[in-house]
Amino acid sequence: MSFEPSLRPETSVVALGRPDPAPDGPLNPPISLSSTFRSAGEPGPGDRVYARYSNPTWEPLEEAIASLEGGGVAGLAFASGMAAVSAALSLAPIGGVAVVPSASYNGTIGLARELAATGALVLREIDPLDIDAVIEALDGADLLWLESPTNPMLDVVDLPRLVSEARRRGVTAVVDNTFSTPLRQRPLSVGADVVVHSATKFIAGHSDVLLGLVVARNAELRARLARHRTLHGGIPGPFEAWLALRGLRTMALRLERAESSAGELAGRLLEHPAVSRVRYPGLPSDPNHGRARAQLTGFGAVVSIELSGGAEAADRFVDAVELFTPATSLGGVESLVERRRRHPVEPVDVPEALVRLSIGIEHVEDLWADLERALGAVGTADA
Repeated sequence: MSFEPSLRPETSVVALGRPDPAPDGPLNPPISLSSTFRSAGEPGPGDRVYARYSNPTWEPLEEAIASLEGGGVAGLAFASGMAAVSAALSLAPIGGVAVVPSASYNGTIGLARELAATGALVLREIDPLDIDAVIEALDGADLLWLESPTNPMLDVVDLPRLVSEARRRGVTAVVDNTFSTPLRQRPLSVGADVVVHSATKFIAGHSDVLLGLVVARNAELRARLARHRTLHGGIPGPFEAWLALRGLRTMALRLERAESSAGELAGRLLEHPAVSRVRYPGLPSDPNHGRARAQLTGFGAVVSIELSGGAEAADRFVDAVELFTPATSLGGVESLVERRRRHPVEPVDVPEALVRLSIGIEHVEDLWADLERALGAVGTADA
Protein backbone atom coordinates (compact mmCIF):
# COMPACT_ATOMS: atom_id res chain seq x y z
CA MET A 1 0.00 0.00 0.00
CA SER A 2 1.34 3.44 -0.91
CA PHE A 3 0.51 6.81 0.63
CA GLU A 4 0.64 10.45 -0.24
CA PRO A 5 4.10 12.02 0.26
CA SER A 6 2.47 14.65 2.49
CA LEU A 7 2.28 12.13 5.33
CA ARG A 8 4.88 12.73 8.00
CA PRO A 9 7.51 9.99 8.46
CA GLU A 10 6.19 9.20 11.95
CA THR A 11 2.88 8.29 10.30
CA SER A 12 4.43 6.54 7.33
CA VAL A 13 6.34 4.02 9.44
CA VAL A 14 2.99 2.86 10.82
CA ALA A 15 1.07 2.92 7.54
CA LEU A 16 3.52 1.68 4.90
CA GLY A 17 3.83 -1.95 3.87
CA ARG A 18 0.21 -2.86 4.62
CA PRO A 19 -1.88 -5.09 2.34
CA ASP A 20 -4.39 -3.33 0.12
CA PRO A 21 -7.62 -2.84 2.07
CA ALA A 22 -10.26 -5.49 1.54
CA PRO A 23 -13.25 -6.68 3.58
CA ASP A 24 -12.01 -9.17 6.18
CA GLY A 25 -8.50 -8.78 4.80
CA PRO A 26 -5.45 -8.95 7.06
CA LEU A 27 -4.08 -5.76 8.58
CA ASN A 28 -0.52 -7.09 8.35
CA PRO A 29 1.15 -8.86 5.44
CA PRO A 30 1.36 -12.63 5.91
CA ILE A 31 4.58 -14.61 6.11
CA SER A 32 5.19 -16.71 3.00
CA LEU A 33 7.17 -19.80 3.98
CA SER A 34 7.78 -21.32 0.57
CA SER A 35 11.02 -22.15 -1.18
CA THR A 36 9.44 -22.27 -4.64
CA PHE A 37 6.37 -21.03 -6.46
CA ARG A 38 3.90 -22.68 -8.82
CA SER A 39 4.94 -22.36 -12.46
CA ALA A 40 2.77 -20.45 -14.90
CA GLY A 41 4.64 -21.63 -18.01
CA GLU A 42 7.72 -19.92 -19.41
CA PRO A 43 9.16 -17.56 -16.75
CA GLY A 44 8.58 -13.92 -17.51
CA PRO A 45 9.58 -10.58 -15.95
CA GLY A 46 8.27 -10.34 -12.45
CA ASP A 47 7.55 -14.04 -12.01
CA ARG A 48 8.71 -15.37 -8.65
CA VAL A 49 9.78 -18.83 -9.83
CA TYR A 50 12.04 -19.51 -6.81
CA ALA A 51 12.43 -17.99 -3.35
CA ARG A 52 16.04 -16.92 -3.94
CA TYR A 53 14.70 -14.47 -6.55
CA SER A 54 11.83 -12.98 -4.58
CA ASN A 55 9.43 -13.57 -1.74
CA PRO A 56 6.14 -11.77 -1.08
CA THR A 57 7.15 -11.25 2.57
CA TRP A 58 10.20 -9.17 1.59
CA GLU A 59 8.32 -6.79 -0.63
CA PRO A 60 6.26 -4.76 1.91
CA LEU A 61 9.47 -4.01 3.83
CA GLU A 62 11.35 -3.12 0.64
CA GLU A 63 8.56 -0.79 -0.48
CA ALA A 64 8.37 0.84 2.95
CA ILE A 65 12.09 1.63 3.22
CA ALA A 66 12.19 3.01 -0.33
CA SER A 67 9.25 5.30 0.45
CA LEU A 68 10.82 6.46 3.71
CA GLU A 69 14.16 7.23 2.07
CA GLY A 70 12.38 9.16 -0.66
CA GLY A 71 13.30 9.09 -4.34
CA GLY A 72 14.30 5.44 -4.44
CA VAL A 73 13.05 3.12 -7.16
CA ALA A 74 12.68 0.27 -4.68
CA GLY A 75 14.39 -1.27 -1.72
CA LEU A 76 16.11 -4.62 -1.46
CA ALA A 77 16.29 -6.76 1.67
CA PHE A 78 19.43 -8.76 2.45
CA ALA A 79 20.38 -11.45 4.94
CA SER A 80 22.43 -8.99 7.03
CA GLY A 81 23.84 -5.51 7.03
CA MET A 82 27.13 -6.93 5.75
CA ALA A 83 25.36 -8.69 2.88
CA ALA A 84 23.96 -5.28 1.93
CA VAL A 85 27.42 -3.70 2.26
CA SER A 86 28.93 -6.43 0.08
CA ALA A 87 26.33 -5.86 -2.64
CA ALA A 88 26.85 -2.09 -2.58
CA LEU A 89 30.66 -2.43 -2.80
CA SER A 90 30.18 -4.70 -5.82
CA LEU A 91 28.96 -1.65 -7.74
CA ALA A 92 32.64 -0.79 -8.22
CA PRO A 93 33.82 -2.75 -11.29
CA ILE A 94 36.53 -5.38 -10.96
CA GLY A 95 39.78 -3.47 -10.61
CA GLY A 96 37.88 -0.22 -10.15
CA VAL A 97 38.69 2.46 -7.59
CA ALA A 98 36.71 2.72 -4.34
CA VAL A 99 37.12 5.70 -2.00
CA VAL A 100 36.32 4.55 1.54
CA PRO A 101 36.93 6.24 4.93
CA SER A 102 39.61 4.45 6.95
CA ALA A 103 37.48 4.82 10.09
CA SER A 104 34.37 3.25 8.58
CA TYR A 105 32.42 0.53 10.34
CA ASN A 106 34.97 -2.25 10.79
CA GLY A 107 33.04 -4.71 8.61
CA THR A 108 32.90 -2.24 5.74
CA ILE A 109 36.56 -1.22 5.76
CA GLY A 110 37.58 -4.82 6.47
CA LEU A 111 35.74 -6.09 3.39
CA ALA A 112 37.08 -3.23 1.25
CA ARG A 113 40.64 -4.05 2.32
CA GLU A 114 40.10 -7.73 1.60
CA LEU A 115 38.79 -6.94 -1.89
CA ALA A 116 41.78 -4.68 -2.47
CA ALA A 117 44.19 -7.41 -1.36
CA THR A 118 42.75 -9.79 -3.98
CA GLY A 119 42.87 -7.17 -6.74
CA ALA A 120 39.09 -6.94 -6.96
CA LEU A 121 39.32 -3.20 -6.41
CA VAL A 122 41.80 -0.40 -5.81
CA LEU A 123 41.17 1.13 -2.39
CA ARG A 124 41.79 4.77 -1.57
CA GLU A 125 41.33 5.31 2.16
CA ILE A 126 40.40 8.81 3.24
CA ASP A 127 39.40 10.94 6.19
CA PRO A 128 35.86 12.04 5.23
CA LEU A 129 36.26 15.28 7.20
CA ASP A 130 39.17 16.34 4.98
CA ILE A 131 37.10 17.69 2.11
CA ASP A 132 40.05 18.54 -0.14
CA ALA A 133 41.60 15.08 0.28
CA VAL A 134 38.31 13.36 -0.53
CA ILE A 135 37.79 15.48 -3.64
CA GLU A 136 41.31 14.68 -4.79
CA ALA A 137 40.72 10.96 -4.22
CA LEU A 138 37.55 11.10 -6.34
CA ASP A 139 39.46 11.78 -9.54
CA GLY A 140 39.36 8.57 -11.55
CA ALA A 141 37.33 6.78 -8.89
CA ASP A 142 34.29 4.56 -9.46
CA LEU A 143 32.66 4.47 -6.03
CA LEU A 144 32.53 6.72 -2.98
CA TRP A 145 31.48 5.22 0.35
CA LEU A 146 30.31 7.44 3.19
CA GLU A 147 28.63 6.95 6.54
CA SER A 148 27.31 9.81 8.62
CA PRO A 149 27.38 10.01 11.55
CA THR A 150 30.36 7.71 11.52
CA ASN A 151 30.62 4.54 13.60
CA PRO A 152 31.75 4.87 16.38
CA MET A 153 33.38 8.33 16.21
CA LEU A 154 30.08 10.13 15.48
CA ASP A 155 31.64 12.54 13.02
CA VAL A 156 29.11 14.21 10.72
CA VAL A 157 30.27 14.26 7.11
CA ASP A 158 29.42 17.03 4.65
CA LEU A 159 27.19 14.77 2.57
CA PRO A 160 25.79 17.43 0.21
CA ARG A 161 29.26 18.64 -0.79
CA LEU A 162 30.92 15.24 -1.16
CA VAL A 163 28.00 13.60 -2.93
CA SER A 164 27.83 16.56 -5.32
CA GLU A 165 31.54 16.24 -6.09
CA ALA A 166 31.11 12.52 -6.71
CA ARG A 167 28.19 13.03 -9.08
CA ARG A 168 30.10 15.69 -11.05
CA ARG A 169 32.76 13.06 -11.72
CA GLY A 170 30.37 10.20 -12.44
CA VAL A 171 31.32 8.40 -9.24
CA THR A 172 28.65 6.21 -7.65
CA ALA A 173 27.91 7.58 -4.16
CA VAL A 174 26.86 5.10 -1.46
CA VAL A 175 25.79 6.26 2.01
CA ASP A 176 25.41 4.05 5.06
CA ASN A 177 22.43 5.63 6.83
CA THR A 178 22.20 3.14 9.71
CA PHE A 179 22.86 5.62 12.53
CA SER A 180 20.49 8.35 11.31
CA THR A 181 17.70 6.26 9.75
CA PRO A 182 15.45 7.91 7.16
CA LEU A 183 13.67 9.64 10.04
CA ARG A 184 16.69 11.90 10.58
CA GLN A 185 18.43 12.01 7.19
CA ARG A 186 17.65 11.15 3.56
CA PRO A 187 20.86 10.85 1.54
CA LEU A 188 19.01 10.37 -1.75
CA SER A 189 17.68 13.90 -1.38
CA VAL A 190 21.21 15.29 -1.68
CA GLY A 191 22.07 13.11 -4.68
CA ALA A 192 23.35 9.82 -3.26
CA ASP A 193 22.90 6.86 -5.61
CA VAL A 194 22.51 4.11 -3.02
CA VAL A 195 21.57 4.05 0.67
CA VAL A 196 22.53 1.13 2.91
CA HIS A 197 21.07 0.14 6.28
CA SER A 198 21.87 -2.46 8.84
CA ALA A 199 18.20 -3.04 9.60
CA THR A 200 19.38 -5.12 12.55
CA LYS A 201 19.75 -1.82 14.38
CA PHE A 202 17.13 0.93 14.68
CA ILE A 203 14.76 -0.36 12.01
CA ALA A 204 14.08 -3.80 13.50
CA GLY A 205 14.93 -2.36 16.91
CA HIS A 206 14.67 -5.35 19.25
CA SER A 207 18.04 -7.13 18.98
CA ASP A 208 16.38 -10.21 17.48
CA VAL A 209 16.94 -9.81 13.74
CA LEU A 210 19.90 -9.86 11.34
CA LEU A 211 18.87 -8.03 8.18
CA GLY A 212 20.19 -5.46 5.71
CA LEU A 213 18.41 -3.04 3.41
CA VAL A 214 19.49 -1.14 0.31
CA VAL A 215 17.64 1.58 -1.59
CA ALA A 216 18.77 2.45 -5.12
CA ARG A 217 18.12 5.72 -6.93
CA ASN A 218 17.35 4.10 -10.30
CA ALA A 219 16.23 0.82 -11.84
CA GLU A 220 19.63 -0.01 -13.34
CA LEU A 221 21.40 0.13 -9.98
CA ARG A 222 18.62 -1.84 -8.33
CA ALA A 223 18.88 -4.56 -10.98
CA ARG A 224 22.63 -4.87 -10.39
CA LEU A 225 22.15 -5.10 -6.64
CA ALA A 226 19.33 -7.64 -7.02
CA ARG A 227 21.50 -9.77 -9.30
CA HIS A 228 24.28 -9.74 -6.70
CA ARG A 229 21.79 -10.80 -4.02
CA THR A 230 20.49 -13.65 -6.16
CA LEU A 231 23.85 -15.00 -7.30
CA HIS A 232 25.62 -14.61 -3.95
CA GLY A 233 22.69 -15.94 -1.97
CA GLY A 234 22.46 -13.06 0.52
CA ILE A 235 18.69 -13.32 0.87
CA PRO A 236 16.78 -12.73 4.11
CA GLY A 237 14.47 -15.25 5.70
CA PRO A 238 10.77 -14.39 5.42
CA PHE A 239 10.33 -14.35 9.20
CA GLU A 240 13.25 -11.92 9.63
CA ALA A 241 11.77 -9.59 7.01
CA TRP A 242 8.39 -9.74 8.75
CA LEU A 243 9.99 -8.95 12.12
CA ALA A 244 11.88 -6.00 10.65
CA LEU A 245 8.67 -4.55 9.22
CA ARG A 246 6.99 -5.00 12.59
CA GLY A 247 9.90 -3.22 14.25
CA LEU A 248 9.65 -0.39 11.74
CA ARG A 249 6.18 0.43 13.06
CA THR A 250 7.57 1.69 16.38
CA MET A 251 10.85 3.15 15.12
CA ALA A 252 9.73 6.77 15.41
CA LEU A 253 8.66 6.34 19.03
CA ARG A 254 11.73 4.34 19.99
CA LEU A 255 14.11 6.76 18.34
CA GLU A 256 12.42 9.81 19.84
CA ARG A 257 12.67 8.39 23.37
CA ALA A 258 16.24 7.11 23.00
CA GLU A 259 17.43 10.30 21.30
CA SER A 260 15.98 12.47 24.07
CA SER A 261 17.79 10.38 26.69
CA ALA A 262 21.01 10.38 24.67
CA GLY A 263 21.10 14.18 24.59
CA GLU A 264 20.49 14.42 28.33
CA LEU A 265 23.11 11.80 29.17
CA ALA A 266 25.68 13.34 26.83
CA GLY A 267 25.36 16.66 28.63
CA ARG A 268 25.83 15.06 32.04
CA LEU A 269 28.73 12.91 30.89
CA LEU A 270 30.45 16.04 29.59
CA GLU A 271 30.72 17.27 33.18
CA HIS A 272 32.00 14.05 34.73
CA PRO A 273 35.69 14.07 35.76
CA ALA A 274 36.22 10.42 34.74
CA VAL A 275 35.29 11.28 31.13
CA SER A 276 37.89 13.02 28.97
CA ARG A 277 35.69 13.45 25.89
CA VAL A 278 32.08 13.07 24.88
CA ARG A 279 31.28 12.53 21.21
CA TYR A 280 27.68 13.46 20.43
CA PRO A 281 26.71 15.84 17.61
CA GLY A 282 23.79 17.18 19.64
CA LEU A 283 26.14 18.92 22.08
CA PRO A 284 26.72 22.59 21.16
CA SER A 285 30.39 22.08 22.07
CA ASP A 286 30.80 19.15 19.68
CA PRO A 287 32.85 20.08 16.57
CA ASN A 288 30.19 18.37 14.41
CA HIS A 289 27.27 20.27 15.91
CA GLY A 290 26.87 22.93 13.23
CA ARG A 291 26.95 20.44 10.37
CA ALA A 292 24.59 18.13 12.24
CA ARG A 293 22.07 20.93 12.74
CA ALA A 294 22.22 21.72 9.02
CA GLN A 295 21.88 18.13 7.78
CA LEU A 296 19.98 16.14 10.40
CA THR A 297 16.53 16.48 11.92
CA GLY A 298 17.76 14.82 15.11
CA PHE A 299 21.08 13.85 16.67
CA GLY A 300 20.59 10.13 17.20
CA ALA A 301 20.69 7.69 20.09
CA VAL A 302 24.38 6.79 20.17
CA VAL A 303 26.91 8.53 22.42
CA SER A 304 30.63 7.76 22.43
CA ILE A 305 32.83 8.67 25.39
CA GLU A 306 36.52 8.41 26.15
CA LEU A 307 37.63 7.57 29.69
CA SER A 308 40.34 9.66 31.35
CA GLY A 309 42.13 6.55 32.58
CA GLY A 310 42.60 5.01 29.12
CA ALA A 311 41.68 1.52 27.91
CA GLU A 312 41.97 -0.10 31.35
CA ALA A 313 39.58 2.42 32.86
CA ALA A 314 37.21 1.91 29.93
CA ASP A 315 37.23 -1.85 30.48
CA ARG A 316 36.55 -1.40 34.20
CA PHE A 317 33.68 0.94 33.39
CA VAL A 318 32.10 -1.60 31.04
CA ASP A 319 32.50 -4.30 33.69
CA ALA A 320 30.89 -2.07 36.33
CA VAL A 321 27.62 -1.19 34.59
CA GLU A 322 24.50 -3.14 35.59
CA LEU A 323 21.55 -1.73 33.63
CA PHE A 324 23.55 -1.21 30.44
CA THR A 325 24.38 -4.52 28.75
CA PRO A 326 28.00 -5.06 27.60
CA ALA A 327 27.39 -6.16 24.02
CA THR A 328 28.03 -5.34 20.39
CA SER A 329 25.30 -3.72 18.27
CA LEU A 330 23.03 -0.73 18.80
CA GLY A 331 19.58 0.63 18.07
CA GLY A 332 17.63 -1.81 20.23
CA VAL A 333 15.17 -1.06 23.00
CA GLU A 334 17.82 -1.92 25.61
CA SER A 335 20.91 0.17 26.31
CA LEU A 336 24.24 -1.37 25.30
CA VAL A 337 27.85 -0.46 26.08
CA GLU A 338 31.10 -1.53 24.46
CA ARG A 339 34.77 -0.54 24.27
CA ARG A 340 35.15 -0.72 20.52
CA ARG A 341 38.90 -1.36 20.31
CA ARG A 342 38.40 -4.67 22.11
CA HIS A 343 37.76 -5.95 18.58
CA PRO A 344 41.08 -6.62 16.79
CA VAL A 345 39.46 -5.56 13.49
CA GLU A 346 38.41 -2.13 14.76
CA PRO A 347 40.21 0.64 12.82
CA VAL A 348 43.24 2.08 14.62
CA ASP A 349 41.74 5.56 14.16
CA VAL A 350 39.34 4.68 16.98
CA PRO A 351 40.84 5.63 20.38
CA GLU A 352 41.62 2.75 22.74
CA ALA A 353 39.58 4.34 25.54
CA LEU A 354 36.49 5.00 23.40
CA VAL A 355 33.30 3.44 24.74
CA ARG A 356 30.18 3.42 22.57
CA LEU A 357 26.85 3.77 24.33
CA SER A 358 23.69 2.77 22.48
CA ILE A 359 20.88 4.40 24.41
CA GLY A 360 17.66 2.44 24.69
CA ILE A 361 14.18 3.33 25.88
CA GLU A 362 14.65 2.87 29.63
CA HIS A 363 14.02 5.80 31.96
CA VAL A 364 16.81 8.32 31.60
CA GLU A 365 17.33 8.68 35.36
CA ASP A 366 17.87 4.94 35.75
CA LEU A 367 20.38 5.02 32.92
CA TRP A 368 22.20 7.95 34.49
CA ALA A 369 22.30 6.28 37.89
CA ASP A 370 23.97 3.24 36.29
CA LEU A 371 26.52 5.33 34.39
CA GLU A 372 27.30 7.58 37.34
CA ARG A 373 27.84 4.62 39.69
CA ALA A 374 30.08 2.81 37.17
CA LEU A 375 32.12 5.96 36.50
CA GLY A 376 32.48 6.48 40.23
CA ALA A 377 33.83 2.96 40.60
CA VAL A 378 36.40 3.62 37.87
CA GLY A 379 37.42 6.87 39.53
CA THR A 380 37.87 5.10 42.85
CA ALA A 381 40.04 2.43 41.24
CA ASP A 382 42.17 5.08 39.51
CA ALA A 383 42.69 6.91 42.79
